[in-house]
Amino acid sequence: MGGLYLALSFAEKLDIPLLPAFVFPFTPTRTFPGVLFPQSLNRWGGTINWLSHQALRQIIWQGSRSGDTAARQQVLDLPPSPFFGPHQSPYLHRLPTLYGFSPSVIAKPSDWQNTDVTGYWFLDAAPDWTPPADLVNFLESGSPPVYIGFGSMGNRNPEETAELVLQALEKTGQRAILLAGWSGMQKEKMPDNAFLIKSVPHAWLFPRVAAVVHHGGAGTTAAGLRAGVPTIVIPFFGDQGFWGQRVADLGVGTAPIPRKQLTAERLAQAIQTAVGDRTMQQQAASLGEKIRSEDGVANAVTIIQRLEKFSVV
Repeated sequence: MGGLYLALSFAEKLDIPLLPAFVFPFTPTRTFPGVLFPQSLNRWGGTINWLSHQALRQIIWQGSRSGDTAARQQVLDLPPSPFFGPHQSPYLHRLPTLYGFSPSVIAKPSDWQNTDVTGYWFLDAAPDWTPPADLVNFLESGSPPVYIGFGSMGNRNPEETAELVLQALEKTGQRAILLAGWSGMQKEKMPDNAFLIKSVPHAWLFPRVAAVVHHGGAGTTAAGLRAGVPTIVIPFFGDQGFWGQRVADLGVGTAPIPRKQLTAERLAQAIQTAVGDRTMQQQAASLGEKIRSEDGVANAVTIIQRLEKFSVV
């Protein structure tokens, strides 16, 4: 998010348009709390929700303020931004703010002005990508497996995490594809019902699995929802808890399990629910169809071209 303030400084210095674009909600609203706050705050009403967004802005801004001030003064020859941030700058409000998520996942709040929710901005693998033969063989050798991967999330004890995941699989009897990442998992320790991969395009793999288990990053969450399979989010930090709760509220996945509260028993129970709850599976499939019918990139391009047509950018 610090990039927003740097971009704003360049826009001010060069007197050029700035088109803000985000993949998580950043515009204050009374509809739901800010992404770094418990979504249970919603029960206290719209004013508390709106204040939580203001607090979110301050958390991000104050963490960036000293660097922003140095860049403006020493490089760009600009005065420092206000202590509470440049959020009222005309450069931030001249053009609409674009949001790269699906309106079927987060409907545009009624109090969002000059904003567009375009749909997700997917960047898929090249069409000529070919999956490894051993991965294809594993997928075809039994029932659809569960995907489990935490991306680049670090862990103080990756071996313990790997053992926890394998214990959960043993309890459920499910097959699984595991992302190595930084998880400490090693191929020689894999049971017959698990397959370890270093990387694979989500767009190819996720439609072929029974459920996805991940950390709840915005991009991975989007890929899982588009695939139309149930989601289990294990949030580590940041906006991951927000996406985990959104998944649960939509009925397309289980309640998020914070990483510090994760146990083999809880993971096993969540997996059993995800692969056994027919209503959840149907709702996930329905949402996936809606997301696949959208073209967020094309919608964003159309908006930008419209602005160019009227010489706004």
